[in-house]
Amino acid sequence: MTVRLSNANLDRLPGNIERPHYDRSRLSAGILHIGLGNFHRAHQSWYLHRLMQQGLANDWAIVGAGVRAYDSAQREKLLAQDCLTTLIELDPSGTSAEVVGSMIDYVPIEDGNGALIARMAQPDIRIVSLTVTEGGYYIDPATKAFDAAHPDIVHDAANPDRPKTAFGAMVAALRLRRDRGVGPFTGQCCDNLQGNGKILRQTVVSLARLSDPGLADWIDANCSFPNAMVDCIVPATGPKELALARGFGIDDAAPVTHENFRQWVIEDDFCAGRPDWDKVGAQFSDDVHGYEMQKIRILNAGHQAFANIAEIMDIEVVSDIMRHPTIRAFFRKVEIEEIVPMVVPVPGKTPLQYFELIEERFANPAIVDTARRIAFDGSSRHPGMVIPTIREAVAAGKPVQGLALVEAAWCRMCHGTRENGETIEPNDPLWNDLVAVARKAKDDPQAWLAMRQYYGDLADRPVFAEAFGRWLNMIWAEGVEAAMKAYLKE
Repeated sequence: MTVRLSNANLDRLPGNIERPHYDRSRLSAGILHIGLGNFHRAHQSWYLHRLMQQGLANDWAIVGAGVRAYDSAQREKLLAQDCLTTLIELDPSGTSAEVVGSMIDYVPIEDGNGALIARMAQPDIRIVSLTVTEGGYYIDPATKAFDAAHPDIVHDAANPDRPKTAFGAMVAALRLRRDRGVGPFTGQCCDNLQGNGKILRQTVVSLARLSDPGLADWIDANCSFPNAMVDCIVPATGPKELALARGFGIDDAAPVTHENFRQWVIEDDFCAGRPDWDKVGAQFSDDVHGYEMQKIRILNAGHQAFANIAEIMDIEVVSDIMRHPTIRAFFRKVEIEEIVPMVVPVPGKTPLQYFELIEERFANPAIVDTARRIAFDGSSRHPGMVIPTIREAVAAGKPVQGLALVEAAWCRMCHGTRENGETIEPNDPLWNDLVAVARKAKDDPQAWLAMRQYYGDLADRPVFAEAFGRWLNMIWAEGVEAAMKAYLKE
């Protein structure tokens, strides 16, 4: 027997399920969040819920939003269960479940985003936060400059009152707030981007400048965009996760599973106030850059170090990947010899200690995370998470042989086939372009490095380019495991 998740049924949930102790009818909105995926609901939403469990932050509840047609399905699911979410913690010693209630509404999804603009323009919304993926900020991956030529941006600049993008909607709402004397809001990026607040500011201000330079100046002077580092492994939801929720006696159409670890380091720069997230484990710091550098370079780049290899070898689950002796040894060598030495220490953990922590987290057999999920959008993740380390290591005369093999494996994966002959389904917004180049690179490895939007001048640096070509040729001739073993002998 299961209990359908809703406000009316909270008291009917099994006794071992943690649930809101606060009166949800007394909550009022303070945050509008764009991108109601699993990560947000296991992370930012959870921190706020924990504050509410202490009788705090009742005027900071979350209103959900999206800007794509597919967001409508998520909206329907969450509204049908009063915006409640079951979080299932996957600890190797056992699982536990908790119902989170910090979200209270979800804005309608519509062309032109009129409802979203109107809601963001209301004075009770003091923070607009986003999780729209690393590749969703309209930046050139090589230069990090704003991509004013993207068709979505061209549309929003020409149609500022009917934008397609979340950023266009933010600009339109800020125009209304300025004109009405409501004041600014804080734009809070919760995506895995180095300098994510700075990037969000760049996108919003640059887009505003295309249609209203005066508004752009007002936004730049009055709004705040704090940088933050976010961390929690949150697998996608599928039949297994739905069954896990039912196993706890809960009928939840959109449950979320997560590891038994969270981290949130935030720059304390909020122009219109904020919840006291530090009272429930978040950390306010002036050195967010150091923390995010450690996380992006070691954890996120670590994911890329084995995800493409696993796709090629048809190993699906991350914990199974970590049990493969060659991949595990390759992962450790690349991290310890090539990535960790390029990371500056932050208070609390050395880079090596942080690596040891994430290696343990990756090996958690209770987390059914997949190579496909973490390999997704490599055209954003490699330039943002792996290639900066290569560039810095080359400049410093440090080794990059293993990182060159990581990039060769990405190229081989983008060929679109596994070593057993199976087809790899499209797994990148630019998949067709990547496949075309990867197939040329099979005979001419430098064709891949010629994508200067990702590699810049690294194609001209022999220490990297020659290693890349050697590894890619070996992968095609002998297989990716043979290439890893050759690297391990070096």
